[in-house]
This record gives sequence, C-alpha cells and structure tokens, in this order.
Amino acid sequence: MKKKKQITTLFTDIGGVLLTNGWDRQSRKKAIDFFKLNEEETEERHHLTFDTYEVGKLSLDEYLERVVFYQKRNFTKAQFRKFMFDQSEPFPDMIELIKRLKKEFHLKIAVVSNEGVELNNYRIKTFRLNQFVDFFICSGFVHFRKPDKDIYKIALSTAQVHASQVIYLEDRSMFVQVAESLGIQGIHHIDYQSTARLLHNILPKYNRRQF
Repeated sequence: MKKKKQITTLFTDIGGVLLTNGWDRQSRKKAIDFFKLNEEETEERHHLTFDTYEVGKLSLDEYLERVVFYQKRNFTKAQFRKFMFDQSEPFPDMIELIKRLKKEFHLKIAVVSNEGVELNNYRIKTFRLNQFVDFFICSGFVHFRKPDKDIYKIALSTAQVHASQVIYLEDRSMFVQVAESLGIQGIHHIDYQSTARLLHNILPKYNRRQF
C-alpha cells in the first residue's frame, strides 16, 4: 500500500476565513450609503476596475480616483480609505485554531488571497497575522488572482512542498475545486465548527482534542 504523504503545510484565505472580507458588496453598500454615492455608477466603476487593482496594476489611490473621486466630493480620499479599512474585523476563533494547528503539528502556514497591496498590508499589520503566518501569497504582489492556478503554483513553490502535503481553507467553493485540481486537499470553509470537524478527519491526533 502506498504511504500517504504527511501534511506539512496549511494554506488559508484571509477574507471569509481569518477576517471578514476586505471590500465586498456589503462593505461597498455601507460606503455608498455613508458617503451618499450613486450606487449603480459606483458598482459599475468598481467592477470595471477592481480586478486590475487586485492584481497589483493599480494603487489604491488610482482605484479610488476611478471609482469614487472621478468628480469632486465633499469628503477626502483619506476619509474614504479609513472607512474601507475599518470594515475589516477578525474571526478570533479561526485565528486561534490556526495558531493551535501550527504549534501542535509544526505546520507551515501560508495565506493565499485576492487582495490589493494596501488593504492586504493593513490587514496583516492590524490583526498581527504575520505572528503566525509564515508567508503571504497576495494577488497584489504576485500579479495572479484566484481562480488562476498560477497563484497556487507560486504558493507551492514558495513553501517547497508537494500539493499532497497541503490542506487549503477557502470560503469559495470554486477556488477549492481549482486547488484540488492541482492535488491540494481543500476544505470549503463555512464556519468554525464544520472546519474544525473536517480537520479532525484529516490531521492525526485531532480525535484526541476538542476545538
């Protein structure tokens, strides 16, 4: 019988797993209401521009100039940026779970995320993600975004592991499926309880611990 490779590495998304999403439809709706923007026009401009920002071809200031500040406003870019950043909140139970996994199983922890550079840097620093994450594969830095397979290949190369040695936590099922096509073992994250239960079935010793 062929021996299974040991799980050595855990890949995880940020938005929807460790933290709330950084700049999703709900956050934009709050901004539209708060700053009294035209919703239809703002959303159209966002969708025409955001992918370019997330792959690092636009700065956040350039994104905001195209989406919000293409005309004179009665608020500043700094005020809008702060509002954007303030939408991020942590999921403490998931963060603690990842920390415990890292310690107990000596795992390498890697983030694989679609985020613009400025937002990603803010979230890493504010929520101290670099205290337990070994490296970050962010679309804004590597210029590929999920579901492009290349972002997972970069993560595997950076971690220097085989795909079969990786578990991947992701809240979007399609991204899980793409990673699984490369041989990565994916978990579609829905909530803390179900993810902890699924990890219990994959990682050794989980049946002796309760999370």
